[in-house]
Amino acid sequence: MGAPTFWDSADRAQKHIAKLNGLKKSVLPVVAFQKKVGDIDVMLELVESAEGAEKESYEQEITGQVNAMATELDELEIASFLTGQFDRNNAIFSIQAGAGGTESNDWADILFRMYSRWCERRGFTVELMDVQPGDTAGISKATILIKGENAYGYAKAERGVHRLVRISPFDSNKRRHTSFCAVDVVAEITEEIEVELKEEDIRVDVYRSSGKGGQGVNTTDSAVRLTHLPTGIVVVCQNERSQIKNKAQAMQVLKARIYEKKQDEQRAEMDKFYGEKGEIGFGAQIRSYVLQPYQMVKDLRTGVSTSDTQGVLDGDLDRFINAWLRAGSPRHRNKDIQMED
Repeated sequence: MGAPTFWDSADRAQKHIAKLNGLKKSVLPVVAFQKKVGDIDVMLELVESAEGAEKESYEQEITGQVNAMATELDELEIASFLTGQFDRNNAIFSIQAGAGGTESNDWADILFRMYSRWCERRGFTVELMDVQPGDTAGISKATILIKGENAYGYAKAERGVHRLVRISPFDSNKRRHTSFCAVDVVAEITEEIEVELKEEDIRVDVYRSSGKGGQGVNTTDSAVRLTHLPTGIVVVCQNERSQIKNKAQAMQVLKARIYEKKQDEQRAEMDKFYGEKGEIGFGAQIRSYVLQPYQMVKDLRTGVSTSDTQGVLDGDLDRFINAWLRAGSPRHRNKDIQMED
């Protein structure tokens, strides 16, 4: 940055600055933690030489600091697992209702609210890209862009099928119903990653936006649907009033999904990403949310469970995400992990 020609290219300079800031966020917390460990060593020496009330005061202070450092160390450990190529990127997050009509659509809406609350807790910002309302209630599909440091690194843990068991509010006989929704997460790729798309391979459809909207959103053909013919991948964007902006945003999502699919094929582990979801139904779920006849949320990959169902639905998901990151891979499961409520 001290080079005379550093600012000759503003774009290149900004990329270097962003990289530097990312390195600082990784290194400086560890350096600060090491300094705290050194301070504790000094205080332990003072305890050895102190007596009476003074010694007791030092011991209480050390205990309080160590307890606080234990929480900080846990956060540093989780952050150390986010070493993937795109873990620092923003995340393109999609929720798709499974079979079941109104029940599944309502479950998709509940998940949408849950993940929105989770983003608020983590300080991420959420940008709605597309939402398709259900026929009677809820939503059939929604796509959002989650922006923030390590957004994809954390959000990728939620990829898979989510199962809900409850007494249906739409059933006059108050019977228990099971609903499924699939969550898909891909990283928003940067300009550094090149994905070549041929114009003849993309079908572009424009139509009038649906759902809630202001003037110009529902009155013009601003919504854009892109279909990548070779892969069958479909992307819809209708959040912006401008057709041009919607198309540009949809193209970014399409590139991200095509790149993710190519990466899967190269690794020859389709079940790690797309294949892991499989059919949106029994046998494919990663997490079960049971509200009736008992209260329990259990992650089937790690064994982490809690009876605080309301807290989970309000966005308290870190216990599941952190356990998945610690496990390192869905293939290395630990069914004995238990979490206190």
